[in-house]
Amino acid sequence: MLMTNENVRLYPHDRLLARTLLRIIPKNVTPNHVTILRVLLTPLVLYYVWERDWRIAVLLFLFVALTDVIDGSLARTRKQITIWGTIADPVADKIFIGSVVLLFVAHEINPAFAVVILLIEVMILLTAIIRRTRRGEYISANWAGKVKMFLQCSGVVALLIAKWSGVDLFVPVSIGTLSLAIVFALVSLYTYGL
Repeated sequence: MLMTNENVRLYPHDRLLARTLLRIIPKNVTPNHVTILRVLLTPLVLYYVWERDWRIAVLLFLFVALTDVIDGSLARTRKQITIWGTIADPVADKIFIGSVVLLFVAHEINPAFAVVILLIEVMILLTAIIRRTRRGEYISANWAGKVKMFLQCSGVVALLIAKWSGVDLFVPVSIGTLSLAIVFALVSLYTYGL
């Protein structure tokens, strides 16, 4: 079901962010601005991963991942949900996480593992496009998709920290977290009506 400004439901993290971080974001900054920022910063993340500057890559990746939380919370708490944002936000997520998975996870863990993650992401996006073109429906992100994105980001951060710190213990944590993200991606795909 599409969440609109009339039927908005706040998540627990929305309330926490509304009392903290969202207060310092100017009112003229819209959720769509934050989504665009995520897309624009993705090549910068890829650059620092490519250059193997792990300290900057970790910090920048965390900041860009945080923009995914911020744009959704801004939209819900300020009642600025738009059709454009409903479409652009998941596309921005897939550009961000997909490109990092392709460049980094494929190289550091396993190319086949990265391909599985990417294929499911593409299937989720195609399912949304099919629903839009065949039924005229827009769908908001569901709980499984939010958990999936959190796990994907956590898995990539664990892998980045492994490279930065040289502590190999973080690699199996990353693999486990990304594997669990695949499970939630499949749940998300199923709930979208594949």
